[in-house]
Amino acid sequence: MAPHSLRSLSFGLLMLFAGALAAAPRKPVDVPFGRNYVPTWAFDHIKYFNGGSEIQLVLDKNTGTGFQSKGSYLFGHFSMHLKLVGGDSAGTVTAFYLSSQNSEHDEIDFEFLGNRTGQPYILQTNVYTGGKGDKEQRIYLWFDPTTSFHTYSVLWNLYQIVFFVDDVPIRVFKNSKDLGVKFPFNQPMKLYSSLWSADDWATRGGLEKTDWSKAPFVASYRGFHIDGCEASVQAQFCDTQGKRWWDQKEFQDLDAYQWRRLQWVRSKYTIYSYCTDRTRYPTPPPECKRDRDI
Repeated sequence: MAPHSLRSLSFGLLMLFAGALAAAPRKPVDVPFGRNYVPTWAFDHIKYFNGGSEIQLVLDKNTGTGFQSKGSYLFGHFSMHLKLVGGDSAGTVTAFYLSSQNSEHDEIDFEFLGNRTGQPYILQTNVYTGGKGDKEQRIYLWFDPTTSFHTYSVLWNLYQIVFFVDDVPIRVFKNSKDLGVKFPFNQPMKLYSSLWSADDWATRGGLEKTDWSKAPFVASYRGFHIDGCEASVQAQFCDTQGKRWWDQKEFQDLDAYQWRRLQWVRSKYTIYSYCTDRTRYPTPPPECKRDRDI
């Protein structure tokens, strides 16, 4: 066999092997808002359409609003279709996140930071473990998130947390307990979403304030997908641990194609990562190398 044929065969086998080890999450199943979620505050600032298959959160000078999941979950796949506040959204924050309910809480965050008209949104992600965060990463998106719906998802299992935008992994946070890094594994979390004004920090560190003459500000939601191990707040483990699709070997890591997509996001769209902030962390945090952030 010619050398180039051997190389092609070897590459093909490598891709086949990599594909066998990892896979994309299952496709989300869209359901009405009331299947999985309930309002939490300012109920009159949530509008419902098409039997609850779409909702809008409304922010005005009086109040923002928010909702949360009915259940608590220990691992799973969670997804939302979102269309963000359009126009001049400076000072506003739209959040979609998981959080446990105690003082040393765990949390997995998507936060969308509004901006002046013509300036891009910033997507900030963060992971809290044992009540401590300080793991911020910020990216620009490769599309306008205000003109149509896009899908934002979290895959969370015992091995990794992966943040996805339209099936593109934008961040991975591996279980690095062996390196002394805490990982969310024993605190069930609810899902939350909210729209509020945080103009003391959200846009250019608080320099840009919310222009209330542009109110009301509206964020739209569809999908409301939850596929998780539902647990009571007291639960320390999932009773189906190891048996659900997200526990299987192909979801313990990204495959070669997903790693390439993640590298594309990091090289073209990342504007801040705690892993490369030497002012805050003169020595890079130990998980950053495993997560391929450095």
